[in-house]
Amino acid sequence: MMKQPELGKKVSELRKAKGLTQEELVEKCNISVRTIQRIENGDVTPRSYTIKTILAALEYDLSQISDDDKTQTASTPTEWIKKIFFIGIDTSQSPKFLIKQLNIAWIVGLLYFLLGFFESAADYYRSEDKLVISSTFYIIVKIAILISFIFFQRGLILLGYIYKNYLLKITSVVLLFGNILILGYDIASIFYNSIERQFILGAEALTFGGIGILFGVSLLRLNRSIGKVSLFAGIFEIIASCFFLTIILSFMGFVFLIPAELLEIIILFKASEIIESKSNKNNLEIV
Repeated sequence: MMKQPELGKKVSELRKAKGLTQEELVEKCNISVRTIQRIENGDVTPRSYTIKTILAALEYDLSQISDDDKTQTASTPTEWIKKIFFIGIDTSQSPKFLIKQLNIAWIVGLLYFLLGFFESAADYYRSEDKLVISSTFYIIVKIAILISFIFFQRGLILLGYIYKNYLLKITSVVLLFGNILILGYDIASIFYNSIERQFILGAEALTFGGIGILFGVSLLRLNRSIGKVSLFAGIFEIIASCFFLTIILSFMGFVFLIPAELLEIIILFKASEIIESKSNKNNLEIV
């Protein structure tokens, strides 16, 4: 049997395909509007009898929804990647799902922010050929940074879909996969003499400087939805990126990146609160 929030999404799709409002569906199956609304939002998992009654009213065979569930489970690697990084996600699904993902993003984002200080120190000493920590610890820090950054950036990708900010969505995806490549290189270069490391760092500064400016602009566009915190985040991100483009003054870019990342964490937190507030308001209005 399909689970929430996929079940609620399916019921909503079937109802809309029939051109029915929730009130009209109530007349057909004699189930309260409140129950249908909560099922469609993914807030509750209905009993077997309830879902059978609703699907019967929508003239949909229960076996079909089970087949759909099996098809979704056997997804291709491409679909699996899209699901992980919210590519093509339907943001009309359960607010609880969106809130949960945003909360995960900002909490893990804090971890990423703190780990960044350890990473910066390790990279500095390594650039001076003074790797004061063991290679094993260096790799562990890099892997922890990579995992936490993925979860952090997922939240920003999700924001791009929620607020239809396509520039934020695209730049977040580029930054995500760009950092995966860079961190992968950092780990791999431990095992051989990386004479080209300085060139790689220069190319990294130029690439992320350019993408970072666009990313900063996308944060500015969240001003109406999230508030001034996104405005300041965008400004700091743009300033940091401009320093990265100079290569020589890249160290200043990292200085301005500190408040930028903190503000991005706050953006994710505020977005979660805004969605939760709207969800509670809608529930009160329906009751």
